[in-house]
Amino acid sequence: MAEVSTIEWTNATWNPVTGCTKISHGCKNCYAERMARRLYFMGQERYRNGFRITLHKDLLEQPLHWKKAKYIFVNSMSDLFHEDVPDEFIKRIFKIMIRADWHTFQILTKRSERLRKMADNLPWAQNIWVGVTVESQDYIYRINHLKNIPASRKFISIEPMLSPISQLPLKDIDWVIVGGESGPGARPLKPEWVRTIRDQCLNRGISFFFKQWGGTKKARSGRILDGRTWDEIPFLNTGYGTT
Repeated sequence: MAEVSTIEWTNATWNPVTGCTKISHGCKNCYAERMARRLYFMGQERYRNGFRITLHKDLLEQPLHWKKAKYIFVNSMSDLFHEDVPDEFIKRIFKIMIRADWHTFQILTKRSERLRKMADNLPWAQNIWVGVTVESQDYIYRINHLKNIPASRKFISIEPMLSPISQLPLKDIDWVIVGGESGPGARPLKPEWVRTIRDQCLNRGISFFFKQWGGTKKARSGRILDGRTWDEIPFLNTGYGTT
């Protein structure tokens, strides 16, 4: 439940929910599942249920105690819109995000159907961003759900990118993150796939963030694309934005 995150596109993680289940191809080598299992065998109390959905009510107010403005990735170890997370618990999380209005909260989900279903009953304050994971062309439909969400910023995470995506429907999208898979069994990422997405973003003036090439040794493969890093983040109300 770290205050500081090593994820390149955020500053902190907040995990009032942990655990998940596989829903699509990108889940095959889930980093969160690997980490949860490791923590379970280490005897970490919060992972006493392994990778099963677990609510941590005592962590709900955690962001209120972080006085310096941050980008906060909500549920890096879960999916907020998982079917086993009660509606009321999701609403409580949104209430905290509204109270902690000096932070910018980044919600990322693969369960875009439930996101769309609940959206009209959630308070979308300016500091709440929402995104969907689209790991291949098969999951473009998640972007269509995202477009209907009344959030101030909408983003797409193409991580892990598993195959080429010829044309993203980028109307009303503010930010695109691309990254390769890392860890045991990592599937390859081809440069031309990344360039296609980057060029679409450049042509539309959309912030583009390249997170990593990935692989079994991601530190060695790095995150340089065509001679530079791509670290664009839509600026809102914190000091961390670059565009």
